[in-house]
Amino acid sequence: MVEAAVSGDGVQSAVERLVGLLGERGVTVATAESLTGGMVGAVLTGVPGVSAVYRGGVVVYATDLKAKLAGVPEELLAAVGPVHPDTAAALATGVRVRLGADYGLATTGVAGPDPQAGVSAGTVYVAAAGAGNVQVRKLQLNGDRETIRQASVRAVLELGAALVAEELD
Repeated sequence: MVEAAVSGDGVQSAVERLVGLLGERGVTVATAESLTGGMVGAVLTGVPGVSAVYRGGVVVYATDLKAKLAGVPEELLAAVGPVHPDTAAALATGVRVRLGADYGLATTGVAGPDPQAGVSAGTVYVAAAGAGNVQVRKLQLNGDRETIRQASVRAVLELGAALVAEELD
């Protein structure tokens, strides 16, 4: 399934752009993933030489692990839940800090097929955090579970590349 994500529409170009920008600028990235379950990390580690820029990642599928491993405040999770723009921002910021990276990327959402806690399938938030800036993008995706996950991978890689390019230009 990871190979499908790598060859998916736009994923390969997005990962190559992100890794290229990180390498050119000598900065690093870490990932916190929920609905993508490690697909972002797998796509990143498929790029030769990525060890120079990828610190690592955490898969925080369970809500309590978002707090324990990625540093999302428990009060925030209690107030807004795991699928929310503020949660995505806290995931990206938390993993950046906890893994000692210059940038953090995060995915959280509902891959489906069923809604979760009143959130419809296909609702996804991706986030990218640098030292002075956090950007969050809401996605409302259609398709099956795998299509939603692949689109989320591409979106977070693209958002990360855009943030790195913006901050370091």
